Amino acid sequence: MDGRAVTESAAGGAASLDDRPAAVGRPGRVPWLVGGIWFMLLLDGSILNTSLPPMADALGVAPLTLSAAVTVYLLTGAVVLPMSTWLGERYGVRRVFLCAVGVFTLASLACGLADSAAALVVARAVQGLGGGLMLPLGRTLALGPARKQDLIAVAALLAWPALFAPVIGPPLGGAITTYASWRWIFWINLPLGLAALLLIARWVPPDGGLRRPPLDRLGAAGAALGLVLLLGGLEAGGHVREHPAVGVSALVAVLAGLGVIALTRRHLRRTAHPVLSLAPLAHRSFAVSTFSGGTFATMCLQATPFLLALQFQLAFGRSAAAAGALLMPYFLGNLLIKVVTTRLLRWLGFRRLMLLSGGASVVGLAACAVMSPHTPLPLLAIGLFFAGAARSALMTCVNTLSFADVPTEQRPAASTLSTISMQLAGALGVALGALALVAAQALHRTPALGSAEFAVAFWLVAGVLAAVVLAFLRLPADAGAEMTGRSR
Repeated sequence: MDGRAVTESAAGGAASLDDRPAAVGRPGRVPWLVGGIWFMLLLDGSILNTSLPPMADALGVAPLTLSAAVTVYLLTGAVVLPMSTWLGERYGVRRVFLCAVGVFTLASLACGLADSAAALVVARAVQGLGGGLMLPLGRTLALGPARKQDLIAVAALLAWPALFAPVIGPPLGGAITTYASWRWIFWINLPLGLAALLLIARWVPPDGGLRRPPLDRLGAAGAALGLVLLLGGLEAGGHVREHPAVGVSALVAVLAGLGVIALTRRHLRRTAHPVLSLAPLAHRSFAVSTFSGGTFATMCLQATPFLLALQFQLAFGRSAAAAGALLMPYFLGNLLIKVVTTRLLRWLGFRRLMLLSGGASVVGLAACAVMSPHTPLPLLAIGLFFAGAARSALMTCVNTLSFADVPTEQRPAASTLSTISMQLAGALGVALGALALVAAQALHRTPALGSAEFAVAFWLVAGVLAAVVLAFLRLPADAGAEMTGRSR
């Protein structure tokens, strides 16, 4: 790892924030590098979602046919995701991460060169194999050796790709497909990927003392199958508004995925060498900030940019470029709150800030619900800025608290589990937004989507988030105190 902040061992984590050297607590080069690679990865997906129609037209197929390029990426990533911890232990996190970035970059080249829908889908499948490993392994590289009081700064840095990529991606994708070629959606990854490979080789030292754990084939197969069914069903559910016929098959896939995951969870708890350890879930802070509450809170927050982009185009009658411009205050709110989020955490603590930012996020969704084409632009900008700031603060808290009580040796498994939580939250967010619009249309008995329908959708998401925020009450008042220094 980098020789500065993140090289300190977790054994020194009991020291207070005031007792550490001035340089400690600032992310080193490796977290910055991982954050940049994550941004490339997440931006790729968010750009593609809005660019499918012109891509399908260029390749001479229907948009629904080309949506397989999105689905296959998600599913191949789900296949390798549970294996990331085992691969890192057996072959070294640095080596596997290098290979993952290399596979993603080469597959991006192949995607841009594709001359048919079938070729694009195959290239996206290979790209998903690399992308599925980059998130958990990158988190392990950045957070693995960090002291607990340094985790706030590192995790806050790692949160920004998930905050900004969904906001920047849609307008950037529209601009690329409008003023250039859709192929540049993939080719912009080439210089970024090559730079990432060079910097990983230079900045990240090889792993030492590699383990040789046996492969839990049953656990690997069960986890992969369960995630493929669950994420595939949720992804299909995100299209239920345009294609109602997929609703039943999507529900069956989700239920089957949950069943397989339940059986796999039982196996992982009983086997001596599980492919993915569930030990981090024994820590309340990790459980609450991921699958117990954090996944569903993030789901609501991820539904927001999805709904806003549609609202500005379908209800407000704006072009894709104008809709992207309207999202800028939301983006600025995400960005500027980062300046004070760490100070707020050290002042208020995790539990208070999560409750406050969660409540503020509910208010931000309510503000989105009352927006209309006649809302004055300054008032619209203020509401979007507030919603973006609240979203950023809550997501930073959730992502950081995940590792508050997790021992150093459990951090690779925690990285994989938290990545699974994040993937689920993204898929759930799109599905929730789509289902909320379907419910609004059914309530008003109209096939159209106007301001009234989006208002209902935002109120529904706000209600779900309000219920989820109550889960944060389960956190003890001193949750994450060792990280913030409030234990003194």
